[in-house]
Amino acid sequence: MKVLCALGAPRAASRYLGIGALLLASGTCSAAGPSLVPVSQISSGDTAWMLVSTALVLLMTLPGLALFYGSMVRKKNVLATALQSFAVAALVTVLWITVGYSLAFTPGSPFLGSLDRVLLMGLTFDKEAAMLSVSHLAPSIPESVFVMFQLTFAIITPALITGAFAERMKFGAMMCFVALWSLLVYAPVAHGVWESGGWLAGLGALDFAGGTVVHINAGAAGLMCAWMLGPRQGFGQEPFIPYNLGFTLLGASLLWVGWFGFNAGSAVAADGRAGMAMLVTQVAASVGALTWMLSEYIARRRASLLGACSGAVGGLVAITPASGFVDVMGAMIIGLVAGVACYWGATGLKRLLRADDSLDVFGIHGIGGLVGALLTGVLASRQIGGADGNITAQAIAAFATLFYSAGMSFLILLVLRWTIGLRVSPEEERDGLDLSLHGEKIE
Repeated sequence: MKVLCALGAPRAASRYLGIGALLLASGTCSAAGPSLVPVSQISSGDTAWMLVSTALVLLMTLPGLALFYGSMVRKKNVLATALQSFAVAALVTVLWITVGYSLAFTPGSPFLGSLDRVLLMGLTFDKEAAMLSVSHLAPSIPESVFVMFQLTFAIITPALITGAFAERMKFGAMMCFVALWSLLVYAPVAHGVWESGGWLAGLGALDFAGGTVVHINAGAAGLMCAWMLGPRQGFGQEPFIPYNLGFTLLGASLLWVGWFGFNAGSAVAADGRAGMAMLVTQVAASVGALTWMLSEYIARRRASLLGACSGAVGGLVAITPASGFVDVMGAMIIGLVAGVACYWGATGLKRLLRADDSLDVFGIHGIGGLVGALLTGVLASRQIGGADGNITAQAIAAFATLFYSAGMSFLILLVLRWTIGLRVSPEEERDGLDLSLHGEKIE
């Protein structure tokens, strides 16, 4: 029985510092995967915080994103859009425990993990023997908690993509796309950035909580979906009135609160670094919201609720990769740049790209993720995160993810277009997806 590589590992593993060499340099975990350790070695404080963080991140999708996206589409598509987030959560859960977690978070090649944890084989809790399994990336908490925490990230990433093709994609095609994308795109990117032997981790790329793995990844895929499906009927010719902006505010608020689990939880410890990550997350979200509203006022002589929500989300996206590496001043700079950049991404850039990205997935998540990833290379503080920023490594990680996600998404969409088709019929689109696809509607 392999007991204890994890106990010899340094407290700050590669996920927390973004440097894969740390585990190898310890001399204890060169071939380490998940290991069995005595229950007494587990930190009850860290475990409690990670249980809370996991619930907070799941809250971001259910019901946060479902409300946020569902309320921004037209009344005839509300239920179909909300159902997409709900269905993605269920589908990705099954895929994650079957093979996704193993591909992403076990040692293997620099580009993909092994099959050691297929169907979570070997994940153990033996109360009588007082032993349980831990991941080499999170040795102070049970591996079951680490699996569940990472699952919530694997859920929200493809759920974000659905906003790009809202109101026009077949439900079956969406489910097939998410299944293939989760295994062929998300798992390799997560492995490359967050697994200690991943190729981007080895370059020294920093991504504390998912600016690259989640947001750039989802943003690039969303843009490709918008291009491949084409614009909605009437796009640019008639107003698309959101169903209920009050619900949009509720959804955005749930995302904001859940983001504390997203960012502070990525410390995988109840410590000062988690506290700092929580603080800078709040600061960047606030500055992002204010900056977007100011940009909107300058451009259009008014600030809007939708703009405030979008700016807050943009600030949250941009601080995500940097949250464990920057101080408050760094967070203010990131929020400021993100507010302006994401406003441009959702307006000017969107027009230049000529893509009907329905809910601005690329404009907010893609652009915000790029801003955060690159500024992490400039603003990262060794005093806070134990690592200096490297703008070259950040750029390689950001743009490699951007192009890989876009390219693979294109191939997946192309295969689905040739086989089952991507888009609903014009009649179904006019009637609305709620009724035409699901036989339900809001009265």
